[in-house]
Amino acid sequence: MNATAAPLPGMPEPPVPPAVQRAADYETWVAAVRPAFEKAAATGETFTAYEIAHANDLPEPPDSAHHWGRLMTLLREEGWIRHAGWTCSPRPTTHQSGVRTWRGTPAAMQGRAA
Repeated sequence: MNATAAPLPGMPEPPVPPAVQRAADYETWVAAVRPAFEKAAATGETFTAYEIAHANDLPEPPDSAHHWGRLMTLLREEGWIRHAGWTCSPRPTTHQSGVRTWRGTPAAMQGRAA
């Protein structure tokens, strides 16, 4: 049971978690998040999708379970990123499951990708 007791008189109210921003459709979402991923690819540093999303306060896609992976596939197919390896996910809700890491391609680092 996860009941939360009301705060006692004079105690501060517990913080309210921020509302999750969610895009209305996939195309709108891709347009909103793409610049952050292209910028990350241009650095040549290794990253996870969550690290970029979290650092840039990006909105969630309409279907989080599938659209993050689809975005990374799209960026890979366009020549922006390549698979760099694996790591434990830093996303708090994944319980450190394995996720791919990505790195910008030479074309992305030189501003020539897609």
